[in-house]
Amino acid sequence: MKYAGVIVDISHEKLDKTFQYIIPAELEESVGIGTRVDIPFGKSHRTGYVVEITDTPELEPDRIKPIDGVAKGSVPIDERMIKLAYWMKTNYGSTVIKALQTVIPVKDKVKNAVRKTVSLAVSKDEAAELSQECLSKRRTAQARVLDALIEYGAADASFFTNKLNVGASALKALSENGIIRIEETTVLRNSVNASAKNTAAHKLNPEQQSISDSIISDYDKGDMTPCLIKGITGSGKTEIYMELIAHVTRMGREAIVLIPEIALTYQTVMRFYNRFGDVVSVINSRLSNGEKYDRFCMARDGRIKIMIGPRSALFTPFKNIGLIIIDEEHESAYQSENIPKYHARETAVELARMTGAKVVMGSATPSLEAYYRAKNGIYKLYRLDNRAGEGKLPDVDIVDLREELKKGNRSMFSGRLMELMDDRLKKGEQIMLFLNRRGYQGFINCRDCGEVIECPHCAVSLTLHNNRRLKCHYCGYERENIKICPKCGSKHIGTFKAGTQMAEEELRKYFPAAVTLRMDADTTKGKEGHGKILREFAAKKADVLLGTQMIVKGHDFPDVTLVGVLLADRSLYSSDYRAAENTFELLTQAAGRAGRGKNPGNVVIQTYNPDNYSVVHASKQDYDSFYEEEISYRELMDYPPVSHMMEVRVSSPKEAEAEELSCLVAGISRSAQSFGDTRVIGPADAPINKINDIFHKMIYYKNKSHEDLAHIKDYIEAYLKNNQEKFKNCLVQFDFR
Repeated sequence: MKYAGVIVDISHEKLDKTFQYIIPAELEESVGIGTRVDIPFGKSHRTGYVVEITDTPELEPDRIKPIDGVAKGSVPIDERMIKLAYWMKTNYGSTVIKALQTVIPVKDKVKNAVRKTVSLAVSKDEAAELSQECLSKRRTAQARVLDALIEYGAADASFFTNKLNVGASALKALSENGIIRIEETTVLRNSVNASAKNTAAHKLNPEQQSISDSIISDYDKGDMTPCLIKGITGSGKTEIYMELIAHVTRMGREAIVLIPEIALTYQTVMRFYNRFGDVVSVINSRLSNGEKYDRFCMARDGRIKIMIGPRSALFTPFKNIGLIIIDEEHESAYQSENIPKYHARETAVELARMTGAKVVMGSATPSLEAYYRAKNGIYKLYRLDNRAGEGKLPDVDIVDLREELKKGNRSMFSGRLMELMDDRLKKGEQIMLFLNRRGYQGFINCRDCGEVIECPHCAVSLTLHNNRRLKCHYCGYERENIKICPKCGSKHIGTFKAGTQMAEEELRKYFPAAVTLRMDADTTKGKEGHGKILREFAAKKADVLLGTQMIVKGHDFPDVTLVGVLLADRSLYSSDYRAAENTFELLTQAAGRAGRGKNPGNVVIQTYNPDNYSVVHASKQDYDSFYEEEISYRELMDYPPVSHMMEVRVSSPKEAEAEELSCLVAGISRSAQSFGDTRVIGPADAPINKINDIFHKMIYYKNKSHEDLAHIKDYIEAYLKNNQEKFKNCLVQFDFR
């Protein structure tokens, strides 16, 4: 007799274990690892996933219930994904079922899309006679069908229903009488909305060729050490990716290409589709369930070899993964915001270890975590220090907004930016304007001297709350709001409020003839929102593309010769220890959009803090100097990547309950002797401490060892399990950095 270990499809810590069931003899052929099954559970019936099969019962066999059957319409999980889910649970904190739900790209089967083709089953002469007969009997719809088929021979059923206003009953009657044939064919929902050009591979320059040859040589030798390609913007990292993919797919293996946001899919997919054709597909959250299901099946059955998409594409059910590309590796979008809060980079490395694949990361501005590992020999580091083709790095101007105010300029555009915009519009060249909206809750700064009010303990800005007090979201420090600048005594101090819509209005006021496209969360809500805007701008139907950070990452528009960053400070002083890193990345990426074609480019960075090291180094695209300066701050403050950090969020509808549990969690972990090298900070209010009537508290843990932090997580989870009745209304989430 066979027994199945089943994880019940209920996301509750109390049920975070396997329950054993008998596999009835009639189901032994259809039940395997990863099968979703119907099971009796308590007094009800549930579904669950089989994660192990054994011959050994855990209880007396007569006490073990049998499986009811295989869940109708379910899609089985790859056994490797089950192992990956368990790894995610261990490393990121989660129930097994939550981790399983994360690694399942498609949970249920979706009905196939079909195309119905209508054709004549009789000769054209007979059809003409029957058409006249239909008209005489006032069956005009049937007559229209026959006349159309006489003219066209065959047509899609939708042609008759949509164009000729013919109901399904008329087609059915003609079919049943043997006059027409209706043939159904399954249609795969995998359209990329473009036809392949079958472009030849670009000839790599010596820098690109050297990197490609080295990685391929290691690959063929079985050296699967993760690689990081640090290449300046426009240096041709994508061409190297395509060479590596071509090599891997020739060997009969598949490739996954991760990109940070849906906004990048249009241009990225087109480049890969034009090179590799129909073996390329894309998956993202905006696809319908049917489209996701078809792409899942095509990947599983080997009909596609390359999957492109955001972090969820990592779970594509390829049978022989050979390569995982992580483009724009530095992007925060690779960190999941949902439980389990996994990072795609670490998860990709683990998946590659399980499957014998290689991970290749690329960025002009690698995350400090990736670069730190590369500098310490954990990853192999490659550099691209020159732009490919004719493009040159742009000239960069840093504009001091304090000086603009002194001149009486209160618009969102500095004099230098206005001058360059006017010049580019007259020349018929394109412009990109970037307004960073990260750090939605405004920092407090002085308009005269640029001073930002920071936490004296954490080197992050204080945030103004509704009670008009300034708070630090890392250590809980707070103070009264400031009305006079402590540095220069100016009364011009407060939060900076601006948005893309306001910028668009000002742009039209100063340049009414310019055609402007705005790209932000409000203008890209539809399925094709991003692609439509990018296609129009690429086709030069607009002079200016104005938007948030989604416009500055990965796009290649040869006619863009001017990029304006309207306010660099919006990310520079967000209440996050990575504020300087985020600012440097965004400014460098933004600057990299200019001058990628034949014409030289200019960049204007507007800021109240022109001497800040992240702004200065970004203006020179000098990553190494920025890294050395930033890593020294991280070492001083014990922040990642020098140390590991775990963020624990305690949430409850009762503020007192959230406060009590967060204090208990911090207290028990402080008192645990085995965690003596761990620094515990907090509890403190979360950045937004109340959302939908749920209160949130934060505790931060720092330790050189990730394993020690994982043990603390286990320790906290065990405590919660033993006290689950007392804190049943509380939720505790873990986030590793």
